[in-house]
Amino acid sequence: MTAGRGGGVRVVDVAGSKRLRSLGAYAFDAVDRQVERLRSLGISPIDFGVGDPTVPTPPFIRERCKAALDEFAASGYPSYAGAPFYRQAVADWYGRRFGVTLDPATEVVASIGAKEAVFNFAEGFVDPGDLVIVPTPGYPPYSRGTLFAEGAAWFVPIVAENDFLIDLNAIPTEVARQARLLWLTTPNSPTGKVAPPDYLRSLVRWGRETNTIICCDEAYTEIYFGEPPHSILEYGREGLAVFQSMSKRSAMTGWRIGWVAGDARIIQLFKKVKTNIDSGAPTFIQAAAAEALKDETHVRAMREEYRAKRDILVKALTALGLVNCTPEATLYVWQKTPPGVTSEEFATRLLAPEVALVTTPGAWLSDRTSGGLNPGEGYVRFALVPSIEETRLAADRLKHLRL
Repeated sequence: MTAGRGGGVRVVDVAGSKRLRSLGAYAFDAVDRQVERLRSLGISPIDFGVGDPTVPTPPFIRERCKAALDEFAASGYPSYAGAPFYRQAVADWYGRRFGVTLDPATEVVASIGAKEAVFNFAEGFVDPGDLVIVPTPGYPPYSRGTLFAEGAAWFVPIVAENDFLIDLNAIPTEVARQARLLWLTTPNSPTGKVAPPDYLRSLVRWGRETNTIICCDEAYTEIYFGEPPHSILEYGREGLAVFQSMSKRSAMTGWRIGWVAGDARIIQLFKKVKTNIDSGAPTFIQAAAAEALKDETHVRAMREEYRAKRDILVKALTALGLVNCTPEATLYVWQKTPPGVTSEEFATRLLAPEVALVTTPGAWLSDRTSGGLNPGEGYVRFALVPSIEETRLAADRLKHLRL
């Protein structure tokens, strides 16, 4: 408080910026509040709301981190771009996993998890008023990073009618002409759709024809249940940037480590953004992540665990007469609600004390398109993060659900 004229007391105005005031609640904050409300009533909910794996990070990764703490005890500030050994580990993994050759010096940059990179990326490429094509439903930092860079998000619906892929032919010519970036998620969160090779090739062509940078969020490529998903970098490099994370692949959400790879010109500009925003991921964490990238055994084990949980949950949901929404990939089930029931209504029914399952209404994960459509309406998202035992319990509780 400060003294005003005449001896009165004036409260300092701490209203947030226009950008901050324009944002609604972050969907996952709302989910956390639901969980706390149930617990306050003495009910133990099973939380399928937030996509944060509950399994421990594998021991060999933790052991490498412990050793690296001493190894890099006097290393000082970490490299903005990432330690050379970490970027080499990323490049080696791309060669083994996708058959893609990357120059670790010029085509890979470390990030503090995927969210930091996704949110800040627009700062290097978007000027005030520029358009960014954003899928909806989709990861909120696509549009919020655009907003903070003073660009404008143009939302394109991710709907079953288009096989949960961006319909490139439906993007107006004027929008394509003004767009600086287009965001694609494959495998898609939350629908589980994997973009096939022909689609990725067509997207690369579209980006070149429209002079649009294609930003491909591939953070879920290692959680799949059929054929391994492809990386867009298998089909080109020019004008492409891929965003990856160790969070889902190796249960390292709390470690905050990932990378961006692609066109060397794009990577160079993003390095400049990072130099002015952060001090890089801690070197000892990079060492643990590099060790994790050498091993696929733990990834296969987690993939099979997610498959088991997916199958238990889908079987219980379809037994209720709901549409079979078995995902191809990711750790989500994008479940169609009963006819005539909104996403929020269905999520609320799942919170009934005899069921007590926390989910995320699809409408909360979606922004309205220019035509007023909320493509997440009519769906709820289950994140397959509870244990197998908890998932079995959830399946049993679903027998009590009143549709």
